[in-house]
Amino acid sequence: MKGGGDKEVHQMSPNFKKGSLVWGIWPHNSRPSSSYNRSLLFSRLMFSVVLPVCIVFYIMYSLNLVFFSWGLPPCPTSGLDDDMPISRLLSSDNISANSAPEKSRPTSSLKSPDYTPTGLQHIVFGIAASASLWEKRREYIKIWWRPGKMRGYVWLDKPVKEFRYRSTSTGLPALKISGDTSKFPYTHKKGSRSAIRISRIVSETFRLDLPDVRWFVMGDDDTVFIPDNLVRVLSKFDHRQPYYIGSHSESHLQNIYFSYGMAYGGGGFAISRPLAAAIAKMQDGCIKRYPALYGSDDRIQACMAELGVPLTRHPGFHQYDVYGDLLGLLAAHPVAPLVSLHHLDVVQPIFPSMTRAAAVKKLFAGPVRFDSAGVIQQSICYDTTNRWTVSVSWGFAVQIVRGVMSPREMETPTRTFLNWYRRADYTAYAFNTRPVARNPCQKPHVYYLSATRLNITKRAIVTEYKKHKEKHQSCRWKDNNPADMVDQVLVLKKPDPGLWDRAPRKNCCKVLSAPRDGEKGNRVLTIEVSVCREGEMSQI
Repeated sequence: MKGGGDKEVHQMSPNFKKGSLVWGIWPHNSRPSSSYNRSLLFSRLMFSVVLPVCIVFYIMYSLNLVFFSWGLPPCPTSGLDDDMPISRLLSSDNISANSAPEKSRPTSSLKSPDYTPTGLQHIVFGIAASASLWEKRREYIKIWWRPGKMRGYVWLDKPVKEFRYRSTSTGLPALKISGDTSKFPYTHKKGSRSAIRISRIVSETFRLDLPDVRWFVMGDDDTVFIPDNLVRVLSKFDHRQPYYIGSHSESHLQNIYFSYGMAYGGGGFAISRPLAAAIAKMQDGCIKRYPALYGSDDRIQACMAELGVPLTRHPGFHQYDVYGDLLGLLAAHPVAPLVSLHHLDVVQPIFPSMTRAAAVKKLFAGPVRFDSAGVIQQSICYDTTNRWTVSVSWGFAVQIVRGVMSPREMETPTRTFLNWYRRADYTAYAFNTRPVARNPCQKPHVYYLSATRLNITKRAIVTEYKKHKEKHQSCRWKDNNPADMVDQVLVLKKPDPGLWDRAPRKNCCKVLSAPRDGEKGNRVLTIEVSVCREGEMSQI
């Protein structure tokens, strides 16, 4: 039993020698129990097995250290520091720099001294056009195209008369005829087979094998690009990586029917060279797998999905799936460079009392020419004496509203436009909007761009805005009426080509002088737009 066994162990002979239990040697007058004999036998067996195994592992471990210290180079430590925080150690830069194969490492980074910044010479345009609309829409291309400084092609379904002339004499890109697409199936009942032809412009432009191309930019014949802003956007991305850059529609329903992950072709989109190469290899097979899709841009997005490349959205690309007046959208443009405009044949001219093409040409001749980075950027300030809220959409329009409206309200687009689906209400937009003011006292007084000039003395761009002749209902407020006091608005602004090299932020504006109640002769409101100083903000 357990108690007897324990007692027997402690009552050993005085002749017992120290340490004899270790070797299993018992004095002649002691008699161990049978259970103890079994446990002793198990202990001796384990000892005889474990000891040799431990010795073998020790020898192997020692030999392993010796061989590896002689045969292998030391571990790379560049880029790593004992004091480096964990978040930095786990960053994508460190992971890619220390784990990527040597062949895949780029020879230079975007910040290295030997890197050449992206410019217009690194971009090739692919413009989708049709012979039936060419006479009208070619005028839009002439506004933004720079012959001799830009590369690109207009891809048509049929020849037009400009084929007989050189592109430099027409002020247009070179013209090409798209390849035959009759072998590709198309089953959408309401669409057009031309979608297949247009979707292949990416591949056909890539196969021209133009040298030193970093980006392939696609657009329609009624797409108007602001080239310098396009360069500003693309230069932020590594062209050696697969990028698909653009934006979705302003219509929530359009994005639901097609995809929020699709770049709308009318607003334009950019594809980096590695991605264009991948598309060129697989696009024909990809197109055959999607015969039921409606348009060209959803076919492009379907192929992007097969390649696993998502849309990188930039708010400067504008599809403008709307009708009516663009005032509400342009006057509250996002804090991002204006890259493109589209559907200009559908909406009203951006400047009243002008043709659509002439209005866009006016925008390019003045604001885009002098300071493309700041064109149509909104600034909000207040005239404290007259209690007016002033919103400057630089190079486009100035709005004066009686009373004090918060910047949060002013930067929300007013619904001066209609949804692409005419029966849809305000909930069918893909962004926040606010209704047009019903109270006649809160209706904004709009002053549109009339002239642009450069003031050498003040080293500033002076833009002039004249009152838009529009009927305003009578208002019972005692606040001064801008329509009775202001005929013209002058805005002073220094050129700021590095605007988008800094963190995104609206410019600040300040009322320098304003007409006063009862004052005669002075009917000009003068405003300064500039980079916000420390502590400066939009407040009354």
